[in-house]
Amino acid sequence: MITITIANQKGGVGKTTTAINVGTALAATGKRVLLIDFDPQGNASTGLGIGRGDREHSSYDLLVSDADLEDVAVPTTVPGLDVVPATQDLSGAEIELIEFDARTHRLDAAIKRHRAERWDVILVDCPPSLGLLTVNAMVAAHALLVPLQCEFFALEGLSQLLNTVERIRSRFNPGLSILGVALTMYDRRNRLTDQVSDDVRAVLGRVVFDTVIPRNVRLSEAPSHGVPALIYDHRCAGSEAYIALAREVIDRLPKLQKAA
Repeated sequence: MITITIANQKGGVGKTTTAINVGTALAATGKRVLLIDFDPQGNASTGLGIGRGDREHSSYDLLVSDADLEDVAVPTTVPGLDVVPATQDLSGAEIELIEFDARTHRLDAAIKRHRAERWDVILVDCPPSLGLLTVNAMVAAHALLVPLQCEFFALEGLSQLLNTVERIRSRFNPGLSILGVALTMYDRRNRLTDQVSDDVRAVLGRVVFDTVIPRNVRLSEAPSHGVPALIYDHRCAGSEAYIALAREVIDRLPKLQKAA
């Protein structure tokens, strides 16, 4: 299995939307995908139609109860896409994890305990912070996918995130790589959008995906219906962009598999 963590400490940059729709697109190509909702808000779970009353087990159980992935994963309406839902219990996990010796490796241990080879790709949707939950997700990952909103303050947050990645590499996970940076909420009417895009590409080069995700109302509407945008309206500009982004992710997977 290849584990990809989707992270950015800044909120509202499209992490959950990216996780849901890239996961859906990967499943559509025949890959068996597991999305681990690691955000106490549980938006990825809601966006995939898993109601709060249906979340008997959650990613919290992976961290504190040594639960098996098979026991906490539930199917979604998307064929080939399963999810480990999140509950509010996860909000207190960072405090509870202090009692554990290997507190930064709890998710990694949970994934490594799974030997059934049920999934090809695991996506981890992180909370908007660089706390212990996100650190766990980075320690468990082969690579990082970074959604980056096309605005000035996003650039400042990116440098902080990259510094955290370097610390994770040096202390816990030397094999962690950056799969790519996905530019989100792109608005052609805003000149600053193009400037931010150009600046990011000038600094990071080919690490930045060619595909940009536009601002699109359909992407915002889909979660309220409990389905990915690719199912809600597969012809909208946002869905087409995520399909293109998934193609780029697939193109980069062989390097990850070789490294893993």
